[in-house]
Amino acid sequence: MSPQGIAVAYYTLVRKEWVRIFRIWSQTLLPSVVTMSLYYVVFGAFIGSQISAIHGFSYIQFIVPGLVMMAIITNAYTNVVSTFFGAKFQHNLEEIIVSPTPNWVVIAGFCSGGILRGLIVGVLVLLTSLFFTHLVVYSFWILLAAAILTSVLFSLAGLLNGIFAKTFDGVSIVPTFVLTPLTYLGGVFYSIDRLPHLWQVVSLFNPILYMVNAFRYGFLGVSDVSVVWSFSLLIGLTVVLLGLILILFKKGIGLKQ
Repeated sequence: MSPQGIAVAYYTLVRKEWVRIFRIWSQTLLPSVVTMSLYYVVFGAFIGSQISAIHGFSYIQFIVPGLVMMAIITNAYTNVVSTFFGAKFQHNLEEIIVSPTPNWVVIAGFCSGGILRGLIVGVLVLLTSLFFTHLVVYSFWILLAAAILTSVLFSLAGLLNGIFAKTFDGVSIVPTFVLTPLTYLGGVFYSIDRLPHLWQVVSLFNPILYMVNAFRYGFLGVSDVSVVWSFSLLIGLTVVLLGLILILFKKGIGLKQ
C-alpha cells in the first residue's frame, strides 16, 4: 500500500471517530465533566475542607490531577473498546481487515479515537476544576507526556478488551471489575504515605498509581513514587500491549464476531 493510501486509510478511520465523538457529545464528553464536577464539590469543597494539606497543597489541589487522569483513563479505554467491538459486532471490521490497509494503520486509527476523546475530556475536566481551585503547573511537558502516554496505553488496553470480548457484557466486565477498582485505589484521592506500611507496599503493585503520580508531578512537583520509574512503566506496558495486539491481528484472533 502506498504512503498516500496509508494516509487516506488512517484519515478515514480517525475522521469516523472524530465525527462520532462530537456527534454524540452528550454521551462521550459531558458525563465525565458532570461526574468530576460532583467529585470536586463533594470531595474537594465539602470533605476536602476538613482534611489537612497534603505535601503542602490543599486537598482539592491534590486530587485535581488524579481526577483528570481518571477521566483520561476511563474515556480512552471506553471509546476504543466500544467502537472496536461495535465494528466487530456489525461486521464492519471484516471489511477493513480484508482491505490492503496494514494492521498497524487499523490499530492506530481505532486508538487515535480513544486518545482524542481521553485528551479532550481531560482538558474539559481540568478547565472545570478552575471553578473550584487555582492550579499550579510545575512542568508542562511532564504532565503532557503523562497524559498522552496514558491515553495511548489505555486505548491499546481497550482495543485488547474489544478483541477478546464476545458479547456486550464482555465489554463492561474489565472496566467494572478491574479498571474502576484499580483507579480508585491508585492514589487519586490520597497519598500512599498516609497508608499503613502493608498497604503502601500493596499499592506499589497498582500500575495506575504510577500514572496518577507522574501526572500529579507535572502539576504540583510532588510524587509518591519515582517519576522516572513511572514513565518507564508507561512506555514498557505500551510496547508490550502494542506487540501483543499486532500478533493477534496477524493471526486473526478475535477479529470476527
